[in-house]
Amino acid sequence: MTIRDNLEALATAITELQDRPLAAKPEILDRELSGNKINGGRITNFSSAGIKDTAEDYVLTVANDGLHVDVLHTKVIDNNLTVAGDMTVNGAITAQSLHVDEITSDIRNERTSPLEFQGGYGKGLVWTGVGHTRQFTFQGNPDKLFSSENIDLHKDKAYMIEGMPVISFTKLGDSVRKSQLTSVGTLENLSVEGNLNVDNFLYWHSDTQRLSIGSDDPNGMLALRSFDHEFVIDSTDDQKFKIGTWSTSELHIITDDTPRIRIGETGGITLEDKVIVNGKVGIGVKNFSDVDLAVAGPIKVQGHTIQWADAIPESGNYIRGDIIYNAAPQPNGYAGWICIRSGSPGDWRTFGQIAG
Repeated sequence: MTIRDNLEALATAITELQDRPLAAKPEILDRELSGNKINGGRITNFSSAGIKDTAEDYVLTVANDGLHVDVLHTKVIDNNLTVAGDMTVNGAITAQSLHVDEITSDIRNERTSPLEFQGGYGKGLVWTGVGHTRQFTFQGNPDKLFSSENIDLHKDKAYMIEGMPVISFTKLGDSVRKSQLTSVGTLENLSVEGNLNVDNFLYWHSDTQRLSIGSDDPNGMLALRSFDHEFVIDSTDDQKFKIGTWSTSELHIITDDTPRIRIGETGGITLEDKVIVNGKVGIGVKNFSDVDLAVAGPIKVQGHTIQWADAIPESGNYIRGDIIYNAAPQPNGYAGWICIRSGSPGDWRTFGQIAG
């Protein structure tokens, strides 16, 4: 067969195909197409009883290592969920229980219920990462809240117990009754109830109502003690006052650090320098008002004794020049007697005859 014959046969076959009527388009009924009949290609507007596809681009990829999706919108995950990588939540997380090993947050935490720690002591707040570990935790023996750092209140706030301020910026609370303070600054309007001890030197004895310096066992309402000497001011049983030394020590009354009056251990009084008495003086007498000087017994002037008696003495030591005035003078008698020779009782002569 020639080439011409072959070309004519091909033309005839093409004409027959062109003239042949088209076969009817096969009809696929609902839910009749098997997945085994699909391989590759793109299905648009896909929809099933549980899936509706309205995407215009690829957003879901199923691979051997899992499901890949860019954005997931879901209402409920009804099973345990493990997130192996990081998770970012731009909204709020609401959870009935949240268990974490570590929380790092720069965002304010808002709560509608108290922060609860379970499981005994040592729980609380701990700060790490800069210097030593800082903590505010619950400790035992006894139970207490422990802070490793200072707690700084606002100056207008106070620590309180049972609703009453215990200590504030400038004041101890009115309920504070006892203290072991060892050092204080300047005190104003100090009121002390009960005993007072200042450096084991100044004492107030509340039970006996006595104040003492240098003595914790005073012998007067006011007492000053130095070693074995004690000066006291006290009241007497007859509602008077006494002042002086409780011990057998001489008492000096001084001016310019110089003794002016000395009271001896047994009661002798020595007046130093000049003595001026503006008033009447009585020695050995109880009542007098008509003389400036009243003496109950003999007096001594420049070493000589002057006294009054009914007669010359029969005993006693006298010196020449001593005078005894006659206590019972009579007309034609004598004013008294004078000693002319010292002795016991000495030699006496009358003097000063009285006219008859």
